[in-house]
Amino acid sequence: MKRFACGDVVPGCEAHWVCSSEEEILAQVASHACDAHGMASVPDEVVRAVRERIASVD
Repeated sequence: MKRFACGDVVPGCEAHWVCSSEEEILAQVASHACDAHGMASVPDEVVRAVRERIASVD
């Protein structure tokens, strides 16, 4: 399992996910970025920041 908190990249955002894979988290984050943060697409630097902060859950 993997976990990610949007607030680790966007201060103040309380959205978070626990998913079975990094790819699933990235899909959820892309949808959230559009809906909550008004991003039409997720820039590469944001994807890198998200990937760096995805953690494994035991």
